[in-house]
Amino acid sequence: MKLTDTNYTTTFTVDQTPRAVFDAINHVRGWWSGVIAGDTDKLGAEFTYRVPDIHYSRLRIVEFVPGKRVVWHVLDSDISYTKDRTEWNDTSIIFDIVAKEGRTVLQFTHVGLVPADECYDSCSDAWRSLINGSLRQLIVTGEDQPDIFATSREAQS
Repeated sequence: MKLTDTNYTTTFTVDQTPRAVFDAINHVRGWWSGVIAGDTDKLGAEFTYRVPDIHYSRLRIVEFVPGKRVVWHVLDSDISYTKDRTEWNDTSIIFDIVAKEGRTVLQFTHVGLVPADECYDSCSDAWRSLINGSLRQLIVTGEDQPDIFATSREAQS
């Protein structure tokens, strides 16, 4: 596999249970900044994610195994700052959860987000911040993380 074929992935370990990690992942509004519409916590559900004028995605939950795995399939996307505004279309966002020595490992992979993509740098930076920052904090503290886009919209008004 060439570096240009490598999907974006990041991993972290927490003291919380696999079920707590699973529940936090599915409480998408608690860690993914932006406007989210639809159910995010059951197999087959579809939801949209939007940051106005920047990013839109429509996702379907295609795997939902409590305490073990969640997979979202990107059905449609519009990334305003890329030549191919549909770079995320037909990609998969995977959360693998593994109990290990009394702790829980979360491995996040965005299959199809690869270094050759125009949005790779900005998208991988955003995922790193969301997964290793907001989602991890939600898991550890049990408290919703602030929506940075809502906060910036409030500051502008």
